Formats: sequence, structure tokens, C-alpha cells
Amino acid sequence: MKKIVQVILAIVIIGLGYLVFESIMNPVRFNKEKADREKVVIQKLKDIRNSQLIYKQLNGSYADGFDTLISFLKIAEIPVVKIIPDPSDTTYTKTINDTVGFINVADSLFGKIKGFSFSSFKTVPFSNGLLFEMSADTIERGGVEVHVFEAKAPFTAFLNGMDEQTIINLISKFEDIERYPGLKVGSLVEPSTDGNWE
Repeated sequence: MKKIVQVILAIVIIGLGYLVFESIMNPVRFNKEKADREKVVIQKLKDIRNSQLIYKQLNGSYADGFDTLISFLKIAEIPVVKIIPDPSDTTYTKTINDTVGFINVADSLFGKIKGFSFSSFKTVPFSNGLLFEMSADTIERGGVEVHVFEAKAPFTAFLNGMDEQTIINLISKFEDIERYPGLKVGSLVEPSTDGNWE
């Protein structure tokens, strides 16, 4: 009888040890997977920001949707400028800018990304096809009209398939401190192109 009790106690101890181990490791695994996914989403948001900045530079405002932005990226070109010192300037502070050609904006931004496609450009990674939310507007700051844009991906999109209760807790934590529950770049209420991870 004593041996049976000892075996049962050993099984209970092993079971409790496993539960304690899992209760520690589950949040660790969640946070590692979250960090890995966030890196990918942040890179996409940086790509969107860079595209928007070039769009604004050439058009004077931000694109209000992906269709407009993608159409622009497919056909727009930026000049390749060669800067040389002005030979008549002995102080070497003046330069001459010489346009030597043009390069496609999409090639410039995404030429080194393997397997890049415009459909994946607007799709939130790990989300089963959900799109980034993006919009543009103008706001007034100090009597001046300022163009703004915002692109964002909620936690529910790119943490798709991970522990639901942990995601709910994470969203609640962000909402309690009045922060966007996800990753975003730009703002529709401030003249900023920063990401909320920066």
C-alpha cells in the first residue's frame, strides 16, 4: 500500500512540476512568437511609410488608399542624381547636381526583397489575408494645413492563431493606457510619420 501511495505522489509531483513549468513557459513562448511576428509587421509598416513619403514628395499629399499608392509605385520614377563639386568654387562647398537617369520607385524600395508582390505589400503578415488599414487626411497646425497618413495592423490580425486569452489581455492593457492595440505608423491627429514601436 505504501508503494502505491509513493507512486501516486510521484505522479502528482511530476504532473504539478509540468504544470508549473508550462505556466512559466507559455508566456515566454508567446512573447517570443509575438516579437518575431512584430519584426515582420514593422518592416512592412516601414515599407508603407517609405512609399508614402516618396508619394508625398512627388504629389504633394499622401495616398489615401493602397490602390492609389500601388498604382503610383508601379509607374513612378525618381531621378538618379550625380553630385559633383563645382570646379569654379575653390572652397569646395558648392556642388553641381546632374541627373544621370531615372529609376522605378518600386525597384528602388523593394528590389532587394525576395518574392515581393504588391498584393503582399498591403496584406498584414500572419493574418490569413487581412489588409493593413490605411488612410490619409489633412489637419491644421498653427494655421497651416498639414498632410497626414496612418497605416495600422491590430494585434488580432498579426497574432492570429496564438493564445486568445493572452491576446485579449494584451489588447485590454493597451486600451487601459489609451494606446492603439497593435502596430501603427503615422497619425491622423498629429503631423508625425513615426511608428508606435519607435
